[in-house]
Amino acid sequence: MTTVVDYGMGNLRNVRRAFEAIGEGVVVTSDPGQVAAAGRIVIPGVGAFGEAVRRIDGLGLREHLVDHVRKGRPLLGICLGMQLLFEASEESPAAAGLGLLPGTVLRFEPPLKVPHIGWNDVVPAGTSSLFPADTAPICCYFVHSFYVPDSSAAVATTTYGKDFVSAVQRDSLFGVQFHPEKSQTSGQALLARFLGVH
Repeated sequence: MTTVVDYGMGNLRNVRRAFEAIGEGVVVTSDPGQVAAAGRIVIPGVGAFGEAVRRIDGLGLREHLVDHVRKGRPLLGICLGMQLLFEASEESPAAAGLGLLPGTVLRFEPPLKVPHIGWNDVVPAGTSSLFPADTAPICCYFVHSFYVPDSSAAVATTTYGKDFVSAVQRDSLFGVQFHPEKSQTSGQALLARFLGVH
């Protein structure tokens, strides 16, 4: 059973459907007790970093999310959910991310069109449970205006004007900048590999 965190800013319906399509049961919740008891967590996200932080803190979820990772339980952040794993974002300089990974999320600069929308290659950059052993690129769907420029936890990169981090892993903590729930067979396969992490 996978727990999808509902803090009012996630693509909840599509994330739930994507997991159910591969046979996984899903609980969608904003209840701190359920989040604390979860064996596997997904943090989806669409919207602004600062507002997401405000809602997570307002619901009393921060402590449980951080504790979940410290206990070595699997957690996957999707899009904004991945950005929230870091310390800060240029989008909302006063807002503190979850701080599970060091670094600051940056905004794409002109002349790049913002947001970065559409299909793009995700190129594995290291060993990760999320990607096949052959490390071949997979094509996934992106919608974002901010990006992680570099990270010691990077396990995949994507090029949009410049290379940026499109997936991270540290032990059982994972994040993807793209939307696996919108990435058809590539996304479903990645979610299935996440479910294989214990």
